[in-house]
Amino acid sequence: MQAKTVEKVIKRSLLYSMALTQPLAINHVVASPAEEIPMFEDQDLQYGDHGELIRHVQLKLKKLGYYRDAVDGVYGLYTEQAVRQFQSSETISINSVIDESTFNTLLNSEKKEAFKEINVELNAISFGDTGEAVVKVQETLYFYGYYRGSIDGIYGPLTDSAIEQIIDEQLFSFTEHLEQANGEQIKEQIEQTPPLKNQTLDETSTGEVEDTQTIKQVDISMNNDSIISAATSFIGTPYVWGGSSPGGFDCSGFIQYVYGTQNVTIPRTVNEIWNFSTSVSSPSVGDLVFFETYQPGPSHLGIYLGAGNFVHAGSSRGVEISNLNDNAYWNTRYIGAKRVQ
Repeated sequence: MQAKTVEKVIKRSLLYSMALTQPLAINHVVASPAEEIPMFEDQDLQYGDHGELIRHVQLKLKKLGYYRDAVDGVYGLYTEQAVRQFQSSETISINSVIDESTFNTLLNSEKKEAFKEINVELNAISFGDTGEAVVKVQETLYFYGYYRGSIDGIYGPLTDSAIEQIIDEQLFSFTEHLEQANGEQIKEQIEQTPPLKNQTLDETSTGEVEDTQTIKQVDISMNNDSIISAATSFIGTPYVWGGSSPGGFDCSGFIQYVYGTQNVTIPRTVNEIWNFSTSVSSPSVGDLVFFETYQPGPSHLGIYLGAGNFVHAGSSRGVEISNLNDNAYWNTRYIGAKRVQ
């Protein structure tokens, strides 16, 4: 590497090298957090360069199966071939140059592989669980900078927030995670379930009970009937980060699109919709229900259907119907209902 190229590397490079190849085998006390991972800052690495950053690139390529030679920090022929193969597989510019785009794509690919390695644990645990499976998940999340709590084996708000973040960044696709019932089955239950009287719901944002709300079942007006009909027609549509069309929705993109089918214009983001709509003491059919998930404040929403059910674009299974009362995940994250007027 040319002398003028300044490398920003981690403080504990030997530890990171070991941790990168075996991130799940290291103790959390010495796990190298994400802020110590080398940062790529306005420098392009290419054939003939050498140094610590090249070594870390080789380690990543080796973990992903593209590089099989010695990890020596020298950008030689085998490193160049591995880089080209990686660029080709990721459909990015094939130029043998490790620029910022290639480096970041490489880092994300490494994360995806790491989360796949804990597939079983991620799908087995849920909020409130304790044990070794939670420890294993926390260690990996900590290593990549998503979790900053104690590695205590307790699935609490910090662990949950970290898992929500990797879902939202599409670093992993869960086969089953938070909700247990199929959306279509719940949809059928709505038609068969009589109105619930004086159904209570604890409103919480950080795990502490702050208030008790009453959910009421009301007759569906013509307008709400159209909104609900439009919303439920998209059940099964996949979740796509930033998606706002029937090809794929995120949670707020779904709500905005549904209202758009009724010629009602609402803002795009959850926070904007929260500020735009009017608070109600308890949700009625057709109202919006809001949740605090991966960050403080409103970060998820759906359309209330009655009997505790709501339709929304979930990050694990796309547009589906979940229940406020029967699902502890949504119950503990519910922060209120609002109405578009």
